[in-house]
Amino acid sequence: MTEIRFYHLERRKIEDALPSLLEEAQASGVRVVVQAPSRELIEALDERLWTYSDDGFLPHGPAWEADAETQPVVLADDDRNPNGAAWRVLLGGARVLPILTPPANTPALIILLFDGADEESRAAARAQWSELKAAGCAPSYWREDDTGHWRQAR
Repeated sequence: MTEIRFYHLERRKIEDALPSLLEEAQASGVRVVVQAPSRELIEALDERLWTYSDDGFLPHGPAWEADAETQPVVLADDDRNPNGAAWRVLLGGARVLPILTPPANTPALIILLFDGADEESRAAARAQWSELKAAGCAPSYWREDDTGHWRQAR
């Protein structure tokens, strides 16, 4: 069964929080697909992942490039999973339910990362939460603590 987590950003922006999630996955040897609804957002994330740190980088590439299956992190604007990722991070209103619909290559973990300072983003996350609950899923809700770490809200 796929674990579904909603990550509510309260202190950081998505472009600042995403690299730490991807570093965590990379340290664990986990492959990831980051999905956003537009190619423009994917291209902005691609640039950010090359420049977020002066002393490191995250190996990654867009899903439409020829070597996507070899990348530990793939950036996609659709439901593809070219690298056989175990984690999928959804941004910008990307939808959870299509990823769970067979014959999808369902990941072990789906993280819906949303900006708590953006009303539209919060409303979209609430709508997906309700949809998932109605479909019989049991998503969990996580918030940033004062140190920027994720804590499950109960």
